[in-house]
Amino acid sequence: MKLWAGRIQQEADQRLNDFDASIHFDSRLYKQDIGGSMAHATMLRDCGILSPAECEQILAGLSGILRELESGELLIDPESEDIHTFVEAELTARIGEAGKKLHTARSRNDQIALDLRLYLRDESTLLIAQLQELIRVLCDKAEEHTETVMPGYTHLQRAQPITFAHHLLAWAQMLLRDIGRLTDCCGRMNRCPLGCGALATTTYPIDRDMTAQLLGFEGPVLNSLDGVSDRDFCVEFVSALALVMTHLSRACEEIVLWCSWEFRFVELDDRFATGSSIMPQKKNPDIPELVRGKTGRVNGDLLALLTMLKGLPLAYNKDLQEDKEAVFDACDTVKMALEAFTPMVETMAVNRENMRAAAAKGFLNATDCADYLTKKGLPFRDAYKITGTLVAFCIENGQTLETLPLEEYRQFSDVFEEDVYEAIALDNCVNGRNVLGGPAGEQVRLQLEDIRDQLQR
Repeated sequence: MKLWAGRIQQEADQRLNDFDASIHFDSRLYKQDIGGSMAHATMLRDCGILSPAECEQILAGLSGILRELESGELLIDPESEDIHTFVEAELTARIGEAGKKLHTARSRNDQIALDLRLYLRDESTLLIAQLQELIRVLCDKAEEHTETVMPGYTHLQRAQPITFAHHLLAWAQMLLRDIGRLTDCCGRMNRCPLGCGALATTTYPIDRDMTAQLLGFEGPVLNSLDGVSDRDFCVEFVSALALVMTHLSRACEEIVLWCSWEFRFVELDDRFATGSSIMPQKKNPDIPELVRGKTGRVNGDLLALLTMLKGLPLAYNKDLQEDKEAVFDACDTVKMALEAFTPMVETMAVNRENMRAAAAKGFLNATDCADYLTKKGLPFRDAYKITGTLVAFCIENGQTLETLPLEEYRQFSDVFEEDVYEAIALDNCVNGRNVLGGPAGEQVRLQLEDIRDQLQR
């Protein structure tokens, strides 16, 4: 029996049933649906709409259904229209007339809005925990490499020397902001839509504050039209996930490059790499490539939600059924990506020697050379031009700033002294940038301490 039987006299065409049904994807909301129903029944009892005996029957019946679904003893009927229909039908089959009263003062419109908010609130907690674990791994890895010098890049060209720790902590900062976005998103979605009804609440004397409190919400949604018809909390949630994937994808692009023979900065553990079916020498970075690829999938989920919402009049429209698959797919994809990415980073080997060798080439200390002249009294623009001319001379003559004799330096400026070699030494170039947020060892350790403090809080 359909929940909407009565006005519609004929049996639905099977093609309508197949197209209309959502049970094959919204069945994952069973815990949230049952939890919301238990809170609703408790509130109906306290408001005198259900008798204590009826409420007791309903709560016992719902507890049994939840327990059996969790154990696998009860299977969700794929012929049900949606998870709400299945739970209500199963409850009524078990306890009789009292089960039919559960839906009093409630619509599937506010019911599904509630289920989704509860689900995303739960998933946000899991995702934040995964992000925190990845940040801990990055911090642990960074702690091992505060002295590991590597090139920093702009335009994918070697630019200035940094440390591997400094680079890893840049990833960590991005992920901390992702946690902040998910936390903010949870705060805004933490309003209870139950009691909004189909669109205009109900004539029953219900207590919406009570159900909100029972379910751990900050309070009820304050406009019933808004409560059942908007999915901005879904958009915001998936937007935050799209940024998580974007940050992971950027890191993955670097890992793919670093694994190549052209870089050889890192090597993935054999457990997190694959080979070739034809080329026996290959060790392929499949995990970072897949994370990079799946980012487009989550971006697509976000676009699907935005497109679905953009032309909908208030209040509920069946289009909103399309929210769940996009949300579920984005959530599943990010969780799976984090599950693979985190241990991959934790176990990858770092080639300190290759990183340092790359940093020693490409004139990464040219800015330090210009700064040296500036500190001797030259205007920076003059120092910049002199250093640029020096670099061109070195390239033409197969020299580096470290190997160029002092007498050659002095042909370009008589300000140069023997101490120029100390100023352009690689480690000094890194540790000389002892400015808040910089790559110097002292600053990196401060960053580490701050990130760990944030995780602790």
